[in-house]
Amino acid sequence: MSDKERTYQEIQRKIDNGKAVVLTADEICNRVRSGEKINFEDVDVVTTATRGIMSGTYAVFSFKVAEPNSFIKASRVWLNNVPAQVGPCPNERLGVLDLIVHGTAHSKTNPNYGGGHLFREIVEGKPITVEIETVEGHWFSTHTNIKDMQYAKLFGTRHAFRNYLAFVNPVNESLPSIFHAAEFRGNLSEATFCGCGELNPIENDPDLQTIGIGTRVMINGNYGYVSGLGTRSSPGKPNLGGFSDMHEMIPEYMGGFVTSAGPEIINTWAVPIPVINQDILDNIVKINSDIELKVVDVSGRLPLCKTNYADVWSNVDEEVTYQPSECIDCRVCEVERTCPMGAVTHKRGESAAHNPILCFNCGLCTTNCAGNAFSAALGNIDYCTAETEKGIPVVVRQSDRLRALKAADELKTKIISGKFKISEPVEYINL
Repeated sequence: MSDKERTYQEIQRKIDNGKAVVLTADEICNRVRSGEKINFEDVDVVTTATRGIMSGTYAVFSFKVAEPNSFIKASRVWLNNVPAQVGPCPNERLGVLDLIVHGTAHSKTNPNYGGGHLFREIVEGKPITVEIETVEGHWFSTHTNIKDMQYAKLFGTRHAFRNYLAFVNPVNESLPSIFHAAEFRGNLSEATFCGCGELNPIENDPDLQTIGIGTRVMINGNYGYVSGLGTRSSPGKPNLGGFSDMHEMIPEYMGGFVTSAGPEIINTWAVPIPVINQDILDNIVKINSDIELKVVDVSGRLPLCKTNYADVWSNVDEEVTYQPSECIDCRVCEVERTCPMGAVTHKRGESAAHNPILCFNCGLCTTNCAGNAFSAALGNIDYCTAETEKGIPVVVRQSDRLRALKAADELKTKIISGKFKISEPVEYINL
């Protein structure tokens, strides 16, 4: 073995002996920006993370709703009015439901409530209304909560993608889209984007040398595992599948995000990258200005130009700031009406209330607040084609770098304390 290689076992022994250097991707990149050269011997493990919209999500639940022989089996079920797929196990005459719920499923009564909202409320321990239609044609309802759920696991079919895209609308007409929390205005007047740039797990290990089947990760704050590549994965744009138990998840890392095309779902991944060779380190030291960000037409995702993640994550505010004293008590609060997280509420005669725990820091409020009580620098997309060259302001971020930083830091603490062990994948993934 060369002096620029080390094994997983060597790294874990150093951790156990208190001699390993564990850094977050943010710590590494800040050192690089300051002009420091990072050598192979300077770091053993780097913790990475991403938080954003991850549509490819479903959950599987199993719990009791009635005494045995109360009904033959369920034919249709809703949880908080969100439709669930019954099965695959029929549980005939057992009074037990096995259910699959899509993270992008929408409530039958509330257009701004979906699977992401439901999953967060389940993890928060809130009571969940269960409506059941049986094969006999009978209806009844009951309540459950996560403590009564014998099985509650979240699965990702397309998570933690290697960053993503920036979106613009070059036509005149506004368009509804899952990539905007409001109608996407045209004429290249605004931009949205996804991806945490230099913090992103696969961006730090694009060849998946350390991330494989069975790799232990953190999903929404709880231990989870990589199951393989996710759907629509490709060598240039890989993403991951994975799963984790919902009983120990942290609500702050998950939730629903309302777009102009309906509710979407938020998830958070934190992934350790053991620095096993120089090639891994060469990727880890890449900063936002080194990482490509493709700009596409939101209608059809046709490529228009390329820039980099420094446009959206350098010299910006990761957190939205709210000054209640600046609230002008609008008759209709546009921030409350359009907040994709429902993190802002307003009563006439009072300043608006902002819930920072629920807030995603997307930044839409900064353009919708008439009194400028909400503020954050969101950056500009450097748009350059043969026909047009301009800066397009970002109005919505669909990734939350602030929470990703927190997730990476928490994983670092778990590794150093011995609560999270570094291990080799059960099987490597071929891109």
